Amino acid sequence: MANTDLTALTGDYTIDPAHSTIGFTVRHAMVTNVKGKFDEFSGSLHLDGSDPSASTASIDVKMDSIDTGSADRDGHLKSADFFKIEEFPTMTFRSTKAEALGDEDYRITGDLTILGTTKPLTIDLEFNGAAKDPFGNERVGFEGKAEIKRSDWGLTWNAALETGGVLVSEKIKLTFDISAIKNA
Repeated sequence: MANTDLTALTGDYTIDPAHSTIGFTVRHAMVTNVKGKFDEFSGSLHLDGSDPSASTASIDVKMDSIDTGSADRDGHLKSADFFKIEEFPTMTFRSTKAEALGDEDYRITGDLTILGTTKPLTIDLEFNGAAKDPFGNERVGFEGKAEIKRSDWGLTWNAALETGGVLVSEKIKLTFDISAIKNA
């Protein structure tokens, strides 16, 4: 990071959900991708500019806020076939390790909990920069991506297709566009 003094970024941050997106992409019917996102989530970051490995992240996602652009599909995803939101209203991520990979690239590993099952998740991140917004807030931005096998978290509902294959792919691509504001 030639232009950014990372030590100046050290501190605690709150994720700004109005300027952040937690999204996903899943193959549907073996022929197309369906994209979605979660509209309600909260989280915090602790950034350590002098020792990035001491940085942490924590995110809580309200599963009832899933949005794929189809009310019927969203209802099915909230049901007992998928997320069982009555029993498991929240998905969580708690970091356990952070690594600087060079340039603006980082990797954060942690525990992802869905349906009461906790498994490790590694997210590759790109630091998008830091800026002071017009309201005086110090912001940082990150873009991240990861892939999971949904069955690892007990998400196993599916339907066979006449032409072979299944309705919902096993692989889910996760995307994170995060803007966070430094705490006062």
